[in-house]
This record gives sequence, structure tokens and C-alpha cells, in this order.
Amino acid sequence: MVAAWDAPGRNRTCDLALRRRTLYPLSYRREGISLAPVDVTARIATLELAETFVISRESADTVDVVQVEIRHGRQVGYGEGAPIERYDESAESALAYVEEHADLLGDDPWALDRIEERLPREEFAARSAIDAALHDLQGKLTGLPVWRVLGLDRVGPPTSWTIWLGDPDDMARRAAKVGDRFLRLKLKLGARDGLDVERVRAVRAVTLAPLQVDVNEYWTLDEALDALPQLAELGVEYCEQPLPAGSGRELKEKSPIPIYLDEDCHTLEDVASCAERAHGINIKLAKCGGIREALRMAHAARALGIGVMLGCMIESGLGIAAAAQIASLCDHVDLDGNLLLAQDPWPGVTFVDGVQLPSDEPGLGVGAAARA
Repeated sequence: MVAAWDAPGRNRTCDLALRRRTLYPLSYRREGISLAPVDVTARIATLELAETFVISRESADTVDVVQVEIRHGRQVGYGEGAPIERYDESAESALAYVEEHADLLGDDPWALDRIEERLPREEFAARSAIDAALHDLQGKLTGLPVWRVLGLDRVGPPTSWTIWLGDPDDMARRAAKVGDRFLRLKLKLGARDGLDVERVRAVRAVTLAPLQVDVNEYWTLDEALDALPQLAELGVEYCEQPLPAGSGRELKEKSPIPIYLDEDCHTLEDVASCAERAHGINIKLAKCGGIREALRMAHAARALGIGVMLGCMIESGLGIAAAAQIASLCDHVDLDGNLLLAQDPWPGVTFVDGVQLPSDEPGLGVGAAARA
């Protein structure tokens, strides 16, 4: 295996303002264990998509992510965060966050709660990358995959495959090409052209797979109340974020299918209010800050009697691997981000019978691909 930053040519990397910090020597209160100083390195990587990806508010051919390396001795933990422009985050701001706050990690990578408390609660994609690298490091130190360190099952629900927004016939053609490779399809809606129900109807005509829809905040209440009964008749399982963030209490009461909130639900603090307005939440590591917070949110949602969905951004296998570790806690999984890439520079997550299966190797179980 080559060095972790040696990604293939299609994963164009930008080593911008790399900054290496040597932290305090690590010593554990465990007999016979003494760890070397820790280096923290961050960079921006550009991921190339296989096709232009379109949702209601944007389209993209490439995506910039921030990747973090936490090294001590012979062990290295890697993590990735995908900044979300909707929340005024960028790869540059995420990189700057890691550089500025690297010293706050302290001298114990097992003290995740304390590290979270020390880091400013902003730039959640950067926090997620740090959190993933720490979990990866912990798994490698113990010789266990992260899902085992957390005491979770390895296998979660099948992932959905995203059919990005387009004309009804175009979406139907792309859905037909999927065949039986994916067991669920998620359709991006919200074109504001009055054709969203026709998009779903066109896709339903070419597949029997369970369907889910994601509107990305682009319906009004009247549009939602008109469309949702028709989607229920077409067998749609749930609708994700039909209305702008902050609204929707009336819709929960009237919708014939479950409503899941994404843009409304960032961290643990949002779960209770989302439970009042929806039937479930969509947890994304890049929104909440990492595995640690995602676990809290999933358990809180269960306690409040609402469903849990695990989502992603467009990410490499490094980002998807972190999310896949906790997929078994969720009702629905949407972890297709790495499968949308022209080439995944961080292989290790295995796609088996529709499921994004985390590795049984130590840590996150992914590694940088050899150069093309």
C-alpha cells in the first residue's frame, strides 16, 4: 500500500497550506503501552464524479473535501469531511479550522468527549474529519474495526441509490439502468416545474424497487399536501425535507407517508424539535461533527419514537467508511457517495447485496488506492 496521500490521478489533490503540529507525547495508564508524539496533517482533495450530480439548488462535477491524518509512531488514523455550502462551510474553511485547532486534541486520542468540548462548535465537516481519524486510530491501536470497538453490528440496511434531478423520462432511463444492483432508489425532486409527481410516476413505471424522495426544501406546504397523497399511491416509502427548514408541524399530521428531516437536523440539540415536526431524522456525519455525535442522535431519536436515516454527502470511501460503522443503528441508509465517483481513491467499503459493508480490518479499514 502506498502513502495515504498518494491518490490516483482522478482524485486531484490540493496540498494547500499543510500544517503539521506535534502534540504532547501520549502515555496511557496501561501497563506496557507508551505512544509516540502525534502529528496532525490536513489537506484538500478534489473528487471527480462519474456524472454531473443535480439537486434542486445546485449541480456539481467535482467536490472538494478535507482529509485529516493523525499520526503517532507507526499508527496513522485518517478521516474525511465533506463541507456543506448550505451551511456556509467550504473545504478552505474546514482546512483552516483543523490547522487552527489541532493543538486542542490534547494528549489522549481516546478522550473523545473532552476533545469535542475543546473544539469550537463550528465547521462540522472539519470536526467530522477529526473524529473519523481518531476513531480510525483507536481501531488500529486495538486491532479492531471501529464497529466492533463501538459494540455494534457490522451489517446495516441496504443503501439507496440516488437518481439525481432531471426530466421525468431522463430519470426513468437512469433508474432502469440500475437494474437490481440497488435494492432502494432515492429520487431527487424539487424542480418547481409542477412535474415532481410525474418524475416519480415515470420511475415507478420502470422499477419495482422501493422508492424514497428528497425535495431539499423546495416545496411549499400546498405543493407538499398535493403531492404526498399521490406519492403514497405510487408506493413511496418516505419524503425527505419537503419544506424549508423550520417549518412543517402541520405537514407531519397530514402526510400519508413519513416525513424525514435533513436540513432541519444538525446535532443532538435539534432532535427533539424535529420529533415534533417529523417522523424521522437524517443524520450525516458532515452535519453533526462525527461518529460520536451521530450515536447520541440515533439513541435520542429512538427514545423519542422517531425513525433514523443515515445519509452522506458526495464523499470518497474514507468518508463513507466512517458512516458505515454505525449503519446498523438506522432504519434507512443512503451511503452511495463514493459510488458516484469516477474512481474511489479510498477503497475498503464493500458493496454486497445492496449493503455498504464496513471492513473487518482495524479502524475504518480503508486505504489509499495505488496510483493509476
